[in-house]
Amino acid sequence: MTSSHSISVLSLCFHFLFSISRALVPSSETFTYVNEGEFGRGLSRSRPFPQPVPALFLQHHPKCIHSSSPYGHDGNLVLAEADGRVVWQTNTANKGVVGFELLPNGNMVLHDAKGNFVWQSFDSPTDTLLVGQSLLVDGVNKLVSWASVLNNLDGPYSFVMESRRIALYYKSNNSPRPMLYWANYPWIYNDTSTFTNLTLVSEPRYPDDFSIYYLHFLFNVTNSNPLIEPSSSNQVFTRYNNTLTYVRLGIDGNLRYFTYSPNVQNMAWDPFYTLLDRDSMVGECQLPERCGKLGLCEDNQCVACPTPNGLSGWSKDCEAKKVTSCKASDFYYYKLEGVDHFMIKQDSFEVLDCL
Repeated sequence: MTSSHSISVLSLCFHFLFSISRALVPSSETFTYVNEGEFGRGLSRSRPFPQPVPALFLQHHPKCIHSSSPYGHDGNLVLAEADGRVVWQTNTANKGVVGFELLPNGNMVLHDAKGNFVWQSFDSPTDTLLVGQSLLVDGVNKLVSWASVLNNLDGPYSFVMESRRIALYYKSNNSPRPMLYWANYPWIYNDTSTFTNLTLVSEPRYPDDFSIYYLHFLFNVTNSNPLIEPSSSNQVFTRYNNTLTYVRLGIDGNLRYFTYSPNVQNMAWDPFYTLLDRDSMVGECQLPERCGKLGLCEDNQCVACPTPNGLSGWSKDCEAKKVTSCKASDFYYYKLEGVDHFMIKQDSFEVLDCL
């Protein structure tokens, strides 16, 4: 495997140059990895290894990355084009990096001689959160969906941790700001405290009982009381160790939990929980584009498409007529009765939550 191949390839490499007073990465620890197609378009976010690792770091970038030029010893992790142009890097050159490690929890780290992390992928969540990984109010506070299965540009959906709630938002090309379509308000014991971070946590039901493992979001708050347990939300459980789990915001705007299950055939990643599904209190119809941009959803199914002559059967071709101008004579509205918009229903949930 060399960098002379002309096909699209992805290169993960350490760029280790000169340094006398700074720590150097040993030559035996440096590497250049060239992707020659086995990962497809971009680095895979989550693929099981012989010893399973839940996910790999992926930097959102619209370009297809190619091979790279030779590298030295300064401790910088680089994504580069075939001609050597750097498209992304950790900016850790000459900062004491001596080693690279992919930890069992999926965190990719660059560390110094004392084992301290100089850089870690856990600080850069994209659409996925692993067990032990956090969202920060004063840092990266959200997950953003992909635009499509093959396009890792930012999509229209986001899962956001705010000061006193977690929320799902949808941003269309026609909306001036993101629209709320789901929210949860974890309990806070006073009116002045706010969240500082959210962490995905896996733990057994009791310290000496490993028959059931709980998985949930754990919140740290300002002005915390050590006598009161931290707030948590979205708790689910499995009857096996679910430490190897990740939460992903899908291209449809739904939040799903995947766990590495030894009980599934070929020990695969099992999608064992979906936030908005047929069995949840809210249901799939709360997803903004469950039936496209115009279709009507009822009982988790796409049932109709509005037309100038009334409702017709739904199909994937259900779209609003394109407007050619903003003149009043060039567009009109359909009258629909007995129909709720996902924003209206979300507003009613928020009122109930406050009662």
